[in-house]
Amino acid sequence: MSDGDFDDDDARTDWLRHACAWSFLGARPKRLGVAVSGGSDSMALLDLMAWHGAQMGFDVLAVTVDHGLRDGAKDEARFVAKHCAARDIPHAVLSWTWDGQGNLQGRARKARRDLIGAWAQERDVDCIALGHTKDDQAETVLMRLARQAGVDGLAGMPRSFEHAGVRWIRPFLFSLGREDLRAYLRSHGIEWCEDPSN
Repeated sequence: MSDGDFDDDDARTDWLRHACAWSFLGARPKRLGVAVSGGSDSMALLDLMAWHGAQMGFDVLAVTVDHGLRDGAKDEARFVAKHCAARDIPHAVLSWTWDGQGNLQGRARKARRDLIGAWAQERDVDCIALGHTKDDQAETVLMRLARQAGVDGLAGMPRSFEHAGVRWIRPFLFSLGREDLRAYLRSHGIEWCEDPSN
């Protein structure tokens, strides 16, 4: 589906909520953490998961990782904090500093998972939601193809996985694109930060 396939905003909202519902078919979380950068994907994820939490009776918390790699990162973290405070969603900012060793992207990715995993364990969060979309999946496969990755490398990102004793899910990975989510945010009057890396 695309933005033009919807008759109205309510139909789009219902479809997005339904598309996210697969995440809870096996077992609903006790406490759900949402990784929120401030970009459109994660802001839509937070709003949709907060709705599911209210409907299904589980707590929703938000977490932002500041890698300290961009000048605007702290402003984005403050933007998310303000949004969460207005909606009574607990929010934490985790910081990481690169020591200059190894591959920056790989180290940052591992640090992000480890920091969020430790945060989740400390707060009894049993599930973490990530905002990767079908656009991210396609980009990942193309990048791996360009690097001449093997067959396993071309499989793309998994819809769910376990790390640090926590279940991680990507509700948008196969059915929702970035423009679907931005249309949802606009219809609900929710702002987001533009990510210069996109």
